[in-house]
This record gives sequence, C-alpha cells and structure tokens, in this order.
Amino acid sequence: MTQLEPIPAQRLKPMEFDATKTILPVVGAVSFVHLLNDLIQAILPSIYPMLKTNYELSFTQIGMITLAFQMTASLLQPAIGLYTDKNPKPYLLPTGMLFTLCGLVMLALADSFTWLLIASAMIGLGSSTFHPEASRVARMASGGRFGFAQSFFQVGGNAGSAFGPLLAAAIIIPQGQGAIGWFTLFAILGVTVLFGVSRWTIRSGACIKSVKKHAHFAHLTRQQVIGALTVLALLVFSKYIYMAAFTNYYTFYLIEKFSTSVANAQLFLFLFLAAVALGTFAGGPIGDKVGRKAVIWISILGAAPFTLLFPYCNLFWTAVLSVVIGLVLSSAFSAIVVLAQELVPSKIGMISGVFFGLMFGISGIAAAGLGALADATSIEHVFNWCAFLPLLGIITILLPAMKRE
Repeated sequence: MTQLEPIPAQRLKPMEFDATKTILPVVGAVSFVHLLNDLIQAILPSIYPMLKTNYELSFTQIGMITLAFQMTASLLQPAIGLYTDKNPKPYLLPTGMLFTLCGLVMLALADSFTWLLIASAMIGLGSSTFHPEASRVARMASGGRFGFAQSFFQVGGNAGSAFGPLLAAAIIIPQGQGAIGWFTLFAILGVTVLFGVSRWTIRSGACIKSVKKHAHFAHLTRQQVIGALTVLALLVFSKYIYMAAFTNYYTFYLIEKFSTSVANAQLFLFLFLAAVALGTFAGGPIGDKVGRKAVIWISILGAAPFTLLFPYCNLFWTAVLSVVIGLVLSSAFSAIVVLAQELVPSKIGMISGVFFGLMFGISGIAAAGLGALADATSIEHVFNWCAFLPLLGIITILLPAMKRE
C-alpha cells in the first residue's frame, strides 16, 4: 500500500527576497485592504445625518462619535509600531481587521448613543492595528521606491474613503442602520487577503532583509531630526484639522447653505474624496523625483488661496474648489510620512504609527471641537475659520537642508 505523500518541501521553504525590487502584488494587496478598511471607516461620517435624525443627536454628539473612533485609532498606533519594530508580529494585520469586523457588527445592531460610541471605538481599534504594520509592509516591498509605495498604499485608503459615502447612500440610507451588516463582507475579504500578506512576510523574511539600519540623513544632528519631526507633525496638524471639517461636516455645510438633499451632498463629498485619492497617489512619486520638501511646500501652503476663497462661492464653484483643494492638500501626506521614515529609518513602525496616529488623533479632536463650534455658531462659520489653516504651511521653511534632496 502506497504511503501518502508529505506536503511538498518547497511550500515551506523561505522565499527569495530582493530589497531592490518593487513587489507590486504585495504593495497592491495592502493598498487594496487599505481601501476596504477606509471604506468601512467612511461609513461612519456618511450615515451621520441618518444617525442624527434617528437618535436626535447634537453636532457635539456627532463629534463625540468621531472622537471615540479617532482616539482608539490613534493612541495605540505608535505603541504597536514601536513594539513590532523590535518584535515583528506579521499576523497583527488580519487580527486588526477582525476588530473592525466586530465593530461593524456592533454598529449595525447598536440601539443607543452609548453603543454607537463603543462600536466606533472598536472600528478605530482595528485601524490602529492595521495602519503601522501595513505601512511597514508597503515599505518592505517598495524596492527603494518609498514615495511610490507609500502613495500606492495611501491611495487605497483614500479611494475607500471616496467610495464609502456612495455605498452608504446606495445601501444604508435607503434600508436603514441594519444594512451596515452587508459591509462585514468587506471585512472578511480583508482578513483573507491580509492573512496571505502575513504569510509572505514570514516566508520572505522581508522584515529583516529590507530595513537598513543606517540613517539616510546622517549629516543631521539628533536635535535637527527632532526639530524636523516636530515641523512635520505641525504640518499634519494644519492639514488634518481642515480635512476633518470636510470629511465630517461638508455634507451638513452643503445642506445648510445650499439646501441640497442628503444624497446630492454625498455626491459632492465623493468628488472631494476622489480628488484626495488622486492627489495622494501623485504626491509620492513626485516626491521621489523632485524632493519631499518641494511637494510639502506646494501641497499645504499652495492650498491656502483656494481654502480662503471657498466660503464665498456659489454651489458650482464650491464643488470645483473642493476638488482643487482635495488634489493639492492631499499630496503632502505620503511625502511627510516617507520623509519622517527616512529621518528615523530604524523605527519604521513607530514613525508610521506616530504619523498615522497623529492623523487620526487630530482628526478626532478636531471633529469634536468643530462640532461644538458649529453648535455655538454655524457650520458656515466652521469653514470660514478653517480656511486659514493651510497658511501654517509656511513653517516648511524650518525644515533643515537635506543632502538627499
């Protein structure tokens, strides 16, 4: 009787990994799951008008829901990144998406403001686990094209954020809160894809072979590095407070100022978020070619004339300027993250966690603060005030001279 053949040995052998070669399937996989992750996240602000009506919420309570999500999505990221820099845990990727899956189920079944807060926090916990590890994998598979890989990864999230409102308008708004359950299919797909990415990371040994421990900017002192990171953090601050106004309150702005329907307001939000996705994708490769600082200059300070004009436009020009602002302002983030990673190349996970966490944290606090401001004044006043934030881009001049650029 013939014995059963053992599992072929080559299936268990480590894979060859070339740190100079861009591995597009892997970068594409984490970008695709970033799309799924941020599509799920985008459900939350997209259904705010429905939740506000169903639960009789104030704008302050709307801001608190965003804060619950953003705080759990931000506070744990640096700690997770720092820990996995020293102790790689590839299977954290699918684990994070499982938290998101649980949050979705809770959001579909929630029947009170408290449960809405808990469900939002659970979705945020999934994001805090996903982002630093997925950003690290994108860099591992970049083959040295760090700006391209980071933009490719980031644009997946932006695309998800753009499609989320459309799917919410098509599925959840007509059918009600319970229809959120359909989005669990996206989370399950994400878990499956990330499980494959984790296996690639383990078999290739990429986490060990791809990270060079020497500094890219060895001519900078420790104080200069800290100063540069502080400037980059302040730039993220200015960018994401303004972005928080759009992602959380743009639909309310359109409804209040122009009396648009909820469905039409969601379409306008989609245009803005689609422009953000396109700008994000362009920013990284351009930064690889012309330098990160140049992209940051143009992106943040260059958006100021358009943001200052925005509050005074009619509906048509509001739509046009929202697209221009999305394109220009979004191109900075990939350049900022890659520049920060290059400043501290031995702590890729921690730096990714800090900047993605900072993005979520600032957005959450800003959402709560702007919601309170809207209750005290008006939504239009919020956009009038936020219009000045891109002027903070002038501090880019404080970044030290960098020999690579």
